[in-house]
Amino acid sequence: MTRNRTRTALLALVLAGATLTLSACIAPVVVGGAAAGTAVVVTDRRSSGVQLDDQNLGFKVQHAISQKLGDTVRVDANVYEGQVLLTGDAPTEAAKTQATAIAKAQDGVKTIYNEMVVGQPASFGTRSNDTWLSSKVRTSLLNTKFVPSGSISVTTDRSVVFLQGKVTQTEGDYAANAAAEVSGVHKVVKLFKTISREEAVHLSGSYSDPTGTSTKAPGSAPVENAPGADSTAGGAGGGAVESLPIK
Repeated sequence: MTRNRTRTALLALVLAGATLTLSACIAPVVVGGAAAGTAVVVTDRRSSGVQLDDQNLGFKVQHAISQKLGDTVRVDANVYEGQVLLTGDAPTEAAKTQATAIAKAQDGVKTIYNEMVVGQPASFGTRSNDTWLSSKVRTSLLNTKFVPSGSISVTTDRSVVFLQGKVTQTEGDYAANAAAEVSGVHKVVKLFKTISREEAVHLSGSYSDPTGTSTKAPGSAPVENAPGADSTAGGAGGGAVESLPIK
């Protein structure tokens, strides 16, 4: 009888220990609309609150477009300080325009760059390759001097790489050229919010002054600034992109 009680007590202790271990391994869930697994990057030049707001806004935009347009479109929304980048596929120009209007109606959206492709949906192979390219670009940025990789968001669609973030002009040039040199990248589009060296020091606590300028390697992918955007605030708030205010 005593032996059975001892075994029962030991079993209870083991189960209690396992429960504590499992609870410690479970990632926190963000309340307020964000999906489980949402992460905050410590080295990002946005505050943790702004990062979470951007992630929540991205989920809201995607959900609103999917609810309205259904399976006719494939859309991804990546948000940086209210700057919304839409990528994916739309069957018609009208559907693409409607996606912009739906995104524009969401609270917190400041600027919209709709880079959705009108035509047949991208294949699974194309999307898988885009995911692989994004991973390679992030690794390249991490290994490139003078690039604040933790402050740069990378989105790839049909081998076109879009870069968002808050960087100096020089940092943006180094980042874009590094991305352009990644094998398989067809084009790099910069949607950076350009800040001064002083602001970079204030946000990051440190700053490394490059000794020269960044130059593109021969044969690397072309680099360009985003040509324009729909804005709900009359401006994009940065110097690296041109924003067209809504009339």
